[in-house]
Amino acid sequence: MVREMEEEENHRSQSSVPLNDTVLEKPPTNRQDKAPKAKVCRDDAAAPVKPPKDQPPTEIEQMKERFAKLLLGEDMSGGGKGVSSALALSNAITNLAASVFGEQWRLEPMSVERKARWRKEIDLLLSVTDYIVEFVASQQKSKDGTNMEIMVTRQRNDLHMNIPALRKLDAMLIDCLDNFKDQSEFYYVSRDSSDANKDNASKRSDKWWLPTPKVPTNGLSENSRKFMQYQKDCVNQVLKAAMAINAQVLSEMEIPENYIESLPKNGRESLGDSIYRNITVEFFDPDQFLSTMDLSSEHKILDLKDRIEASIVIWKRKMNQKDGKSAWGSAVSLEKRELFEERAETILLILKHRFPGTPQSALDISKIQYNRDVGQAVLESYSRILESLAFTVMSRIEDVLYADYIAQNPSQASSKKRETPSVSPAEETQNAAETPTSMTLLDFMNWGPDLGDNEVKKESPTGNSDTAPSPEVEMKHVHKLQNIVTNNKLVSYLENIGGLKSPTSRH
Repeated sequence: MVREMEEEENHRSQSSVPLNDTVLEKPPTNRQDKAPKAKVCRDDAAAPVKPPKDQPPTEIEQMKERFAKLLLGEDMSGGGKGVSSALALSNAITNLAASVFGEQWRLEPMSVERKARWRKEIDLLLSVTDYIVEFVASQQKSKDGTNMEIMVTRQRNDLHMNIPALRKLDAMLIDCLDNFKDQSEFYYVSRDSSDANKDNASKRSDKWWLPTPKVPTNGLSENSRKFMQYQKDCVNQVLKAAMAINAQVLSEMEIPENYIESLPKNGRESLGDSIYRNITVEFFDPDQFLSTMDLSSEHKILDLKDRIEASIVIWKRKMNQKDGKSAWGSAVSLEKRELFEERAETILLILKHRFPGTPQSALDISKIQYNRDVGQAVLESYSRILESLAFTVMSRIEDVLYADYIAQNPSQASSKKRETPSVSPAEETQNAAETPTSMTLLDFMNWGPDLGDNEVKKESPTGNSDTAPSPEVEMKHVHKLQNIVTNNKLVSYLENIGGLKSPTSRH
């Protein structure tokens, strides 16, 4: 009864409120409905504005894409069919170098943007080596004064020794390009310009895409000539060091089973009858052997290297008796097979030092493709691209020195090809011994400014670098490998890795 009376009283009070009061007062339900709307407006105002599609991607977006490719093994479908982490990282370093240094056609400093991009991105790719560690024994002293031997982690020894040295070689090459900032004695003309077409000596079919260097009528000044020669000697030392570490890393990589299965049964079949007879003669002369070989083109040099490397692998496997008495067995004695293998390695060593610009062999590419060691992949790719850049810079320097030689000797301008000086195998072997594949790049860390002078004195017949060199010695400084265009080691590898990527990334 009491409840009914209270409800009736409440009903009377509500009916007595004016109509316009209901309009002025906002019920709670209306406030709750409008609150989310105001929040949505604030979120829309705070949302970042996406850049237009025509603008280049930001740095964060580029890093996301790059590391996504590394994690996915270049298989953007995410199906797990990508390449290994080692190969993905090797390809990333190779592609970065190709995009940054691919058009280094002149002796001039790198732009600030390219230099900054190279430093930043190569540091990111090399940062993975900081986490490749090994356990080593270390002495630790406890609180009570007793010494304990514990195991601690440190960066793997080969990376600890060679990564800092490779970084220094990298800096030396970029500094070498920066040294040409204020030079004014030579310049470049486009290959299509009338000035370039007037010079018949500059119309070299082997370098038709490069701009032509031009020097004064009387050639470079003595100071400029010494400066160019000094820069060439420094870059040559970088080239030797990069070749040494690259050869060392490749030699430590395991030979893939796919490559072994593709080899013929014996070394004779790999080399061919003619080459096999020349190597297995009683009195072997590397100079005479190379004189009988057709080394007029890059393809023929590479084919000879592939044949010799295949025969070396076959003979070494037979000497190690890994195949037992299978189809690999032959009637050749172990002593003779070891002798033939040493001769083949001598020829291969001479070819590598006489023609450093040739592409990588089938064995090297196979090792890179199937390698699973990330540390070795970084060392191999980094040393390879530095070797390629050093060869490119040295070739640009030799182009200027050749133009200077032609300006001083106009009678030589009629020869369209540069002659390759004959170097005896003994000299080739001696030069190869100066940079053995077993040494690390730490041996090259203490180079001084006297290296260039020592190199000039060694090549000068009088031993005095101040004496004006003869035309023969001058041509020795500017000699080029006949019919060898450029250092195609990087380019050839880029062509080969196309087949190593996932099907999605090829398109």
